[in-house]
Amino acid sequence: MIQEFKEAFSCIDQNRDGIICKADLRETYSQLAPVARMEGGRPGPSGGHPGSLCAPHAPPPPGKVSVPEEELDAMLQEGKGPINFTVFLTLFGEKLNGTDPEEAILSAFRMFDPSGKGVVNKDEFKQLLLTQADKFSPAEVEQMFALTPMDLAGNIDYKSLCYIITHGDEKEE
Repeated sequence: MIQEFKEAFSCIDQNRDGIICKADLRETYSQLAPVARMEGGRPGPSGGHPGSLCAPHAPPPPGKVSVPEEELDAMLQEGKGPINFTVFLTLFGEKLNGTDPEEAILSAFRMFDPSGKGVVNKDEFKQLLLTQADKFSPAEVEQMFALTPMDLAGNIDYKSLCYIITHGDEKEE
């Protein structure tokens, strides 16, 4: 489990200085935005924390998301100081403690469903599974899709999928 958190930390720590700063968060959002089709706020001034290699940011290129400064600041303030891996683990431990696993999974899927329709595109989701973090093999993706509820347009009903993940296949008795 700690290895997965280490991988997540590494994905967010864009400049690889061992500290998550505002520029790291901004870049992480910009990488997720094309997949999630998110719309952000307006760019603003940035600084990073003292001693950080995080440079002030320029406005994002066209097609990339810009997250409101207040939202980034609020995320960083949860760490009550520089967010290194230990602080990152502590923050996630606090967030996950007492969390309903089904709700946590639904929250993750909602990030890729900005319209709130309860579905994600199969092809986009497949691309994520094959290329991000703990990459799935093509065979693992096909095995998962065999049990995944989808509509005729190829959209995954992630609410039903979350139920299957947390309670077992709905066809089981």
